[in-house]
Amino acid sequence: MGVEMFPACPGLYCGKPKIFENSTYVLLGECGVCPRGEKTDVEKICQKCEDSPELYDWLFLGFMAMLPLVLHWFFIEWYTGKKSSSALFQHITALFECSAAAVVTLLVNDPLGSLAVRSCKVKMLSDWYTMLYNPSPDYVNTLHCTQEAVYPLYTIVLIYYAFCLAFMMLLRPLLVKKIACGLGKSDRFKSIYAALYFFPILTVLQAVGGGLLYYAFPYIILVLSLITLAVYMSASEIQSLKNLVAKKKRLVVLFSHWLLHGYGIISISRLDKLEQSLPLLALVPAPAIFYLITAKFTEPNRILSEGGNGH
Repeated sequence: MGVEMFPACPGLYCGKPKIFENSTYVLLGECGVCPRGEKTDVEKICQKCEDSPELYDWLFLGFMAMLPLVLHWFFIEWYTGKKSSSALFQHITALFECSAAAVVTLLVNDPLGSLAVRSCKVKMLSDWYTMLYNPSPDYVNTLHCTQEAVYPLYTIVLIYYAFCLAFMMLLRPLLVKKIACGLGKSDRFKSIYAALYFFPILTVLQAVGGGLLYYAFPYIILVLSLITLAVYMSASEIQSLKNLVAKKKRLVVLFSHWLLHGYGIISISRLDKLEQSLPLLALVPAPAIFYLITAKFTEPNRILSEGGNGH
């Protein structure tokens, strides 16, 4: 196959798009930004991304998809959990909204109408921030080559958030109006109002910190799940296994945190070596067991009484 030879493009991400191609000849354009869904190769020629996301990429997308769902559940519980029996129905509705948004997002992504995803491999952190690497060959004019080098990990999350917001606005107000009769008019829609605040925050978080989250999310999951589990067990005054199993809701919260622990461990290990990674999952219940064993020694009333006796 014949290819017109030109000087290599400057910068990390500038490439020559293919204007015409057949079995014997390829005509290349001028150096610039590659079309969406393409990335430069070693010869600085734009090539279509034909890879499939790796396990770690899917785990990252799963983490970003979980964020709005967890926030939905938190604010539903915060505003209606103790005041109305409608909380369960709102939890289920939030799960349906996010699940439907995820399926629709995959269907509208390339290849259209399929749950499969065509992607470019992430090689380094700079792939997420191509706008910072636009070259200036003559030190005066800048050659703008900003593109989605991590296609589609950057935009697919933003599209998913848009569908989540759309489904929420279509479904939740009707549901809340019908089943949240035990709440005052001002309280009925507070969980929806909260979503109108956290969706823009999540969007900015992905737009600005997507690359950092991509490399740090396994550790974020582990740290946050440990902290929230300790706070919940402390606030619920769980001092023993008997207190823990007294209410089904506490067990649901515990198992949810265990799932997050396991998710974080799998994300860190990437399951490269199963014989080394799977035993790590045995550590999932360790924080809860450690808390139950040591809780009686850190009870404030006991510490104060022992301190008083010491004096």
